[in-house]
Parts: sequence; structure tokens; C-alpha cells
Amino acid sequence: MAEYEYRTLTFARDVSRSDIRQSLTDEAEYGHWELARTRIYLGGVRRIWLRRRIIRMRPQDNGGWL
Repeated sequence: MAEYEYRTLTFARDVSRSDIRQSLTDEAEYGHWELARTRIYLGGVRRIWLRRRIIRMRPQDNGGWL
């Protein structure tokens, strides 16, 4: 089963949708994050959860030499 790490971003109500979109695009492109969840609260605050897969390296049997 895949393991993920999560990151939460919070945007105030006065931040434009285009600015939020640009920020999420940068996170996805350069940080390999994907959108996991979005919530808009009563005051207009947007909270966005991003996730990315954790890649685990298996130990080598030959003592680390290729």
C-alpha cells in the first residue's frame, strides 16, 4: 500500500483564485504534490491539503557496492 506525506496550505479570503491556482500549479510541478482535499470555511478561508507519495529505498544485499 502506498504511503503519502501531507502538506496543508491556508489562503485568506482576499487571495484571488488565480493566485491560488498559480501557487498550486507551482507546488505540483516543482514539488511533485497532488491535490488531496479542499475546504472553504464560513469566513472565506480556503484550506488545501496536498499529498505526495513517499518512495522508500530498499537496502542492497551487496554492502552498497554496485
